[in-house]
Amino acid sequence: MAILVTGGAGYIGSHMVWALLDQGEDVVVVDRLSTGFRWAVPPEARFYLGDIGKPAVLRQIFGDHEIEAIIHFAGSIVVPESIADPLAYYENNTGNTHKLLTAAVKAGVDKVIFSSTAAVYGLPDKPLPIREDAPLRPETPYGQSKLMSEQMLKDTSRAHGLNYVALRYFNVAGADVKGRAGNSAAGATHLLKVACEAALGKRRSMSVYGTDYETPDGTGVRDFIHINDLVDAHVKALDYLRRGGGPLVANCGYGRGYSVLDIIDAVRRTTNQNFVVEYAPRRPGDAPLVVADSGLARKVLGWRPEKDDLDLIVSTALAWERLLDDLPRENVRDLRRKLVGSRF
Repeated sequence: MAILVTGGAGYIGSHMVWALLDQGEDVVVVDRLSTGFRWAVPPEARFYLGDIGKPAVLRQIFGDHEIEAIIHFAGSIVVPESIADPLAYYENNTGNTHKLLTAAVKAGVDKVIFSSTAAVYGLPDKPLPIREDAPLRPETPYGQSKLMSEQMLKDTSRAHGLNYVALRYFNVAGADVKGRAGNSAAGATHLLKVACEAALGKRRSMSVYGTDYETPDGTGVRDFIHINDLVDAHVKALDYLRRGGGPLVANCGYGRGYSVLDIIDAVRRTTNQNFVVEYAPRRPGDAPLVVADSGLARKVLGWRPEKDDLDLIVSTALAWERLLDDLPRENVRDLRRKLVGSRF
């Protein structure tokens, strides 16, 4: 039986596909390529170009393959964009999750792993780190759209026996340590990728939003988790569901934070480049300090993150960013050969 990965051509999804293939899984990918790339999907995975919001696409996939489980990454993730265009986020994140779950129930799929977010907590109460039983008060349509999807999973589980794991990510960063995947999105808003682009001369400058938070240096503090550790949590979640595990919501983070200026300093130190940083007011929806309590994932899933190292996170992100410089000059086949052969 196959594992269906929605959004498998994107940043996190492509890492997931590689991890599943490493485990010997049969993998099917569906992606509309709005932010992902066809070349990011390994040739061993079967690829469908399509939008999960279109029932015909899902009918074809479930008709062509016997799907054991779904790992659902497809969605929109830019917080300011969700504030500017909330209906698009409710359509793409919440509405399309509804359509995916409807198709899954019809096809008899009873295992789902969902890509959720720490944004469901909104502005957290003290004390930190945040546990899963903290109040859920999303400040943005992005966070609300993910929380609504979590509720759909909960209700679908009760009505149809669906078992699921919803993983609430904190700040995902870095690139595959084997050099096979990374954050390739154009115009990305991820802090570390933006800083890497600035350091390598791909941006004239970068902006820091908010310098007056009640944090040690005045900038926001986040729990940055290496992409390979995050993907490993999904692998552990799949094992958990296969063992008969029931519905679970769990945080994914390291339990400690780095400030915006910490990340910038780490990139400057690694590259020896003093790029331009501009300072701007706070953005709506940004919390001062967000750090995860991931004890539940460690206890129930047996998750043991191994890459809690800021220098490793930064070095892998930079190595991938340098590799992307070759994209305009190489065809897809040459690029794929280079990606598979490279190591960080």
